[in-house]
Amino acid sequence: MKATEHSLPSWDGAELFYRAWVPPLEMHKALLLFHRGHEHSGRWQETVQRLNLPDTAIFAWDARGHGRSSGERGAAQSVGDLVKDVDAFVRHLSRNHGIALENMIVLAHSLAAVIVTAWVHDYAPGIRAMILATPAFRVRLYLPLAIPALRLKERLFGPGYVKSYVKARMLTHDPVEAAHYDADPLIFKQISVNVLLDLHDTALRLMADAGAIHTPTLLLGAGRDWVVSLPEQKKFWNALFSPVKEMHVFPKSFHAIFHEVNRAEVMERVRQFVMERFARDATPPSFLEADSSGHTFDEYNRLRNGNGGGLKFAAARTGLKMAGRLSKGVGIGWRNGFDSGLSLDYIYENQARGSLGLGRMIDRSYLNTIGWRGIRQRRANLEKTLRKLIERVHTEARPLHILDIAAGPGRYVIETIAAFPGAGLTAMLRDNREENVEAARALARRLKLGGITAEVGDAFDEEAIARIVPGANIGIVSGLYELFPSNETVLRSLRGLARAIEPGGFLIYTNQPWHPQVEFIAHVLRNREGKPWIMRRRTTAEIDQLVQGAGFEKIGMEVDQWGMFTVSTAQ
Repeated sequence: MKATEHSLPSWDGAELFYRAWVPPLEMHKALLLFHRGHEHSGRWQETVQRLNLPDTAIFAWDARGHGRSSGERGAAQSVGDLVKDVDAFVRHLSRNHGIALENMIVLAHSLAAVIVTAWVHDYAPGIRAMILATPAFRVRLYLPLAIPALRLKERLFGPGYVKSYVKARMLTHDPVEAAHYDADPLIFKQISVNVLLDLHDTALRLMADAGAIHTPTLLLGAGRDWVVSLPEQKKFWNALFSPVKEMHVFPKSFHAIFHEVNRAEVMERVRQFVMERFARDATPPSFLEADSSGHTFDEYNRLRNGNGGGLKFAAARTGLKMAGRLSKGVGIGWRNGFDSGLSLDYIYENQARGSLGLGRMIDRSYLNTIGWRGIRQRRANLEKTLRKLIERVHTEARPLHILDIAAGPGRYVIETIAAFPGAGLTAMLRDNREENVEAARALARRLKLGGITAEVGDAFDEEAIARIVPGANIGIVSGLYELFPSNETVLRSLRGLARAIEPGGFLIYTNQPWHPQVEFIAHVLRNREGKPWIMRRRTTAEIDQLVQGAGFEKIGMEVDQWGMFTVSTAQ
């Protein structure tokens, strides 16, 4: 088949180029190809021919900054941006070519395999399967302390590039393919330092949380890979929770297995897997009982039975209590709970305060921890999502009423409403603590917003939520479900919201599928009830199934660059 050439605007307007090999007959299945670092979609032509899948459409992109796509060569703001590109690409193909996600299989090579795996982990798309070819879960940098040295270099000298040490003869035994690689003008043999560091960090979190991935997976390794680590690939494969997972290692192959002398064997293995997966019905597993068994339930039990985490965490608790005497933010956390509305409001303000210069230094360090940076990005994504929905509903000339069932002090909702003067927006803000309700009322008065009501209410009382009038166009539940392990409790709340939101209205909900400090939080910090702050993470697939079970359909999602906090929209 000959390729046709196309492009799409990504999530931020960047133009992404892609090739399509579409059979003349009507098709309902697709294989998506993601090239390795430095390369481009034109390098897949022989692979498409050899796969010989006449009833399957095949698509391959040029990643941002590669080939004929826009962007600075070999660079991106973060790996998170590339993950969002994957989501934009897949959604574009589904819309424009009429192929359901459940009838898509993705194949990603090397660096792209990490990016695509992050997409599968963070977004939980309902694809049929994924194929990871020599995934770069650990790049062989060879120089001692290469990662710390690159971090220091970036901090001292700003953005920069690393030139690939890999010669074509280290990628393939085929001299003709090696010559093609060296002569290809679209291959850019450098990578930005920040992308390389982000790749390293993303791979670490995926290795640590591979048990959260349930997508059927084929992993292809190369026995003589000079570029990435085969043992790390095996560790990832062993930790995968996928009901169908296969791993095949080609013992004599170098890294570029689709351009190796034995590539026919590699492509036949891919072809068999694709045909096997498409021959079976798409039956995604249910996660409605993930609060009683499974990956995150096991983690939650370990944290609950950890007896305080030992001496290391006892010392951390003592040090943080002492810090609370000097740091205002830490003090608020100890007095009110680190998960309280007052504590989060302080995190959102992001203004270091404390006794003496030392107190402010401690406070700044506290505010800059990875978890609180993620929380602030969550707020930014919430505000962006809320603004988009307000603009969408407002253009339909309908009265717009917002309901937030666990608003805390309600700062981000109130300040967002204040940005739309004259729009006639009204809101009901509920919280289970009187001090948060009073703080919301005070802020509304200060901003002279008369259409905002705040009241004490239980966010898990289905009937009370359902009786709220007037009906809402936009419902919000943010930072709440992450604090409660029971799915039945969350379902009650969601069912109440489904009854309180008008037909065709929208729900904004948040989730925490990953957190690098979940053990530290459980053994050191206290929640609003004065107990250890032990959280059970929910995968994106789990929270989405709960939302769907209450009567909503998910239509969009934002996630921070660390994959910690998601902000989703459902209708």
